[in-house]
Amino acid sequence: MSSDEQGQSQDSSGENATNLADVRMSFLEHLGELRRRVVFSLIAVVIAFGICWLFVFDIFEFLKQPLVIAAPEVHQANLHQLDLAEVFFTLLKTAILAAVFVASPVVLYQIWKFVAPGLYPNEKRAVIPFILMGTVFFFLGAAFCYYIVIPLGYGFLFEFSADIADPVLTIEHYFSLTIKLLLAFGIVFELPVATYFLSAVGIVTHHTLIKQWRIAVVVAFVLAAMLTPPDVLTQALLAGPMILLYGFSIGIAWFQTRRRERKTSNRKER
Repeated sequence: MSSDEQGQSQDSSGENATNLADVRMSFLEHLGELRRRVVFSLIAVVIAFGICWLFVFDIFEFLKQPLVIAAPEVHQANLHQLDLAEVFFTLLKTAILAAVFVASPVVLYQIWKFVAPGLYPNEKRAVIPFILMGTVFFFLGAAFCYYIVIPLGYGFLFEFSADIADPVLTIEHYFSLTIKLLLAFGIVFELPVATYFLSAVGIVTHHTLIKQWRIAVVVAFVLAAMLTPPDVLTQALLAGPMILLYGFSIGIAWFQTRRRERKTSNRKER
């Protein structure tokens, strides 16, 4: 090997080492930014938890109302405890759930701050719609679950077992299931918001969503079976909105794709 070739080889290896160092630093910086956003989100949740704990008994009664509506007249909507610590930990979970809802705008903002450095300036302007839409759809999903899904689903289960057994409900089981449903519906209703963001940056288009609609339907029913009680009504009440939201997301992706294409064509004409 000639001296020139050796020099080129050394230069190439040096450049590769420098690039590797740059990539490593960039990766570590991303991890540091992710850690920072997670810490800020946790701080917001902790502060919200402190506020919600002051009203935890009112929140407890609020979450109990769907059970009162669903319970037949012959059965009282009484909750029982199996051990002394059950009530305390149930109230703790209730306050944490309420804190997640109260702190959701801050959490969504931290998510946006994490992904914003990789966006163009015009894409960063979508921060306010992202936070507003994310908060509204999160609460909308939880409200749909609270006012429609839980009373209908629990009422169906009461009627189904009325002739067989007299239900004895524990505080832990009722609130664990209710909290899981509220969070599941809140997260599922974020699908249009995620589509709005992904289509705005060009990652997802309406063509992609249309091609994958069959898979989306199957995933909707699988998730509904995993997240809801084992009854057809409650599963349909989750899978149905998920499919409708997927169709709504296709419309959002179509609008954002057309909008992005018009901007690109205007730039080319100039």
